[in-house]
Amino acid sequence: MIKRFFSPILAGATLGDRLIACAAAAIGIALTGLLSALLVDGHTAALLVAPMGASAVLIFAVPASPLAQPWPVVGGNVLSALVGITIAWAVPIPALAAGLAVAVAILVMSLTRSLHPPGGAAALLAVLGGPGVAAAGYWFAAVPVGLNAALLALSGVLLHRVTGHSYPHRAVPAGNQVLATRDTVPHPEDVDAALADLGETFDVSREDLDLLFRRVEYHAAVRKKRAR
Repeated sequence: MIKRFFSPILAGATLGDRLIACAAAAIGIALTGLLSALLVDGHTAALLVAPMGASAVLIFAVPASPLAQPWPVVGGNVLSALVGITIAWAVPIPALAAGLAVAVAILVMSLTRSLHPPGGAAALLAVLGGPGVAAAGYWFAAVPVGLNAALLALSGVLLHRVTGHSYPHRAVPAGNQVLATRDTVPHPEDVDAALADLGETFDVSREDLDLLFRRVEYHAAVRKKRAR
């Protein structure tokens, strides 16, 4: 029971991958803070916003997620910060402004294909960040939010090159020969139909699902061949 409780909830996750993600996140956040301070000649703590911690979890722990790709990281955070600043200016009631900011941020991110969960935090921070954020106005979306997000995404690209992960992620087939024929693997349209049947949103791209089905069919063919 205890072992099951501590088992990974993400398919494909290993302890080694998690330890590498921890180290990469430490380096990525540190580089982001130091470079942000260096580029604008400011104090590191003041130039590193909290949503970057959540972005780091996605970039370094689940780099294959559609929510963790560079455009969602940068676009999601910046657009959401812009939404939050605008809502804070237009709505004088903080609680109402906070709710609207997150809701509109989700809509904007969805329409721009930049859905990124930390964007909700960026929108909330723009509303509830206090006098400093209010005084910065729309500049807050560029510095520190945009600067942080761009540097963190760049850190992800560089560090994943070292760890061997694909980032920005691409669904790349494995090198060994696929024994199964294409007729035995679900067509991408079948994947779309199955997703529509389930009526849920999964944190994986259609291309990765298609690739996963191909690999499952390959290993099934290998297993059957060995059993003969």
